Amino acid sequence: MSERKVLNKYYPPDFDPSKIPKLKLPKDRQYVVRLMAPFNMRCKTCGEYIYKGKKFNARKETVQNELYMGLPIFRFYIKCTRCLAEITFKTDPENTDYAMEHGATRNFQAEKLIEEEEKRIQQEREEEELNNPMKVLENRTKDSKMEMEVLENLQELKELNQRQAQVDFEGMIDQYRELERREREREKEDDERETKEMLERALVKRLRESDSDSEKEEGSSSSLSNQVKSSTDKPTDILTIDKPKERQGATAGGVKRAKMESWDRSVGTLGGKRPLGSLVVRKKPTAAVNKPSPVGGPAAPTSQTDSKASKTADSTNNSKPITTQNGSSSLSLLGAYSDSDSNGSD
Repeated sequence: MSERKVLNKYYPPDFDPSKIPKLKLPKDRQYVVRLMAPFNMRCKTCGEYIYKGKKFNARKETVQNELYMGLPIFRFYIKCTRCLAEITFKTDPENTDYAMEHGATRNFQAEKLIEEEEKRIQQEREEEELNNPMKVLENRTKDSKMEMEVLENLQELKELNQRQAQVDFEGMIDQYRELERREREREKEDDERETKEMLERALVKRLRESDSDSEKEEGSSSSLSNQVKSSTDKPTDILTIDKPKERQGATAGGVKRAKMESWDRSVGTLGGKRPLGSLVVRKKPTAAVNKPSPVGGPAAPTSQTDSKASKTADSTNNSKPITTQNGSSSLSLLGAYSDSDSNGSD
């Protein structure tokens, strides 16, 4: 098996290299090479920017009939990355740079133009000095004046630096920091004062609202007390069942509760054993009508029957006082009345 990488090649004895025909290639033959954009450019067709260093597969050819000191000049063809328009540029060995031909415009060329302008001025000056000695003297005088101005400016800069060297920069920085600290403290005090004023205003507003609410409550409570007082001016009014005009829309439970409260305030409970004879007016015996009791029945009625009889009497006579029956005392009738109310509420 033969070797893959051959180092020694076999040449036959009758080999003659002069007999090998030479390959004739055209002088403007193009090669495909890989290169990077030598400068920033902008496409004239679509306006796309192509930056320096972007890689392209370019076609390379030798420019015919153009040489610089025996060095050939090469031309490169690339395509725009957006519209695929053809852009060409070639080498410039005279300026060691590349020159744009067509398809795009070169960007950031101001520095190059300035350098070219300086070179042109320098060449013109040298040509004038060769043929005119007075021009040489004038140019030397201008140069000496320019040097004197430069020296004066340099001396001023040195003096300014010496003045600045005597300045205490640390002290200036400390003063600046002190001013900043005072400014921060002042801002903090202003913020605290504003917040305090806002809190005070809110507190005053809240106090005013609470005062107004308390005044309203006092007014309502005073009106309610006046109503209760007016309703309980006469002690005997609690014994009537007629409802006041202000409470006609209230429920039965509310009426009974208000009646019990007014009873407790004016008379008190029966357990206290207070004198109640002054609160009840005894009816005259002439107006009393006694019904005959049934034969064989008990003469004294029970407390429940008495309470029922007293209720019916109140409902028929509205504001008439309670009458005594069978010589019973007013205190027993009041106890029966209170018992009947408590049983009804239960």
